[in-house]
Amino acid sequence: MTGSESAPTRLDTSRPHPARVYDWWLGGKDNYPVDEELARKILAVDGAVLRGARANRRFMHRAVRTVAEAGIRQFLDIGTGIPTEPNLHQVAQGVAAESKVVYADNDPIVLRHAEALLHGSAEGSTTYVHADVRDVDTLLGRAGESLDFAEPVALSLVALTHYLGEDPDGDDVYGLLEKYVAALAPGSYLILSQVTPDLSPEAIEQAANHFRRSGTPFFPRSLAEFSRFFAGLELLGPGVIPVYGWRPEQVDVAAQAEGIVPVYAGVARKP
Repeated sequence: MTGSESAPTRLDTSRPHPARVYDWWLGGKDNYPVDEELARKILAVDGAVLRGARANRRFMHRAVRTVAEAGIRQFLDIGTGIPTEPNLHQVAQGVAAESKVVYADNDPIVLRHAEALLHGSAEGSTTYVHADVRDVDTLLGRAGESLDFAEPVALSLVALTHYLGEDPDGDDVYGLLEKYVAALAPGSYLILSQVTPDLSPEAIEQAANHFRRSGTPFFPRSLAEFSRFFAGLELLGPGVIPVYGWRPEQVDVAAQAEGIVPVYAGVARKP
């Protein structure tokens, strides 16, 4: 069980980072005043954000459990963020102890917590690589030291794609996802969730403006735009749906009474 040995450790605390903002929403302690400031500003205009963060975590748990029960034994989680238990490897290895999990993130604070991420089952493996999602070759190359891409892999990008888009820097999120999916063997799965303006347009627009003014690109997407990520793949039921409704458990059904969460979710299989 190893982490990246060459990853940078310098922390930039002058600007908020999505992983640390998300950590604050989840009640974590691994964030800085600049992250808390942005998190509070967004919470003030979008009261659903705390529910959304919790709903995203529960969706990840359900989706990982679903594909693990379908036989997947390899997982690549990109944009893993700061550890919040139960982590993805705990869910996957709870179904099958021999599961191999690779976490990838570009925030040095996540590197500091790599040891916490690496305590998986004795039968399986849990590894962390420090890499940016936009650097496909580097990320897949490092992940390939632990995973066999000739065999099916579950690729998870939960609450990540809304930070990626078509912008002056040349980001093309659809082309990026196509590269990752192309690297996966048939029988692999894609697990995604994404903020949408469809369900709460005014609040999401204000939240997006706060992110952008802080220097963080933010791209909420409509149902059609989000569904495009799954082109050519076989969607699992119930398809692309608001996050509460994706194979909900009792806690999710109860949480719906608290109000709307403007997040879509979906899981699809590569034929």
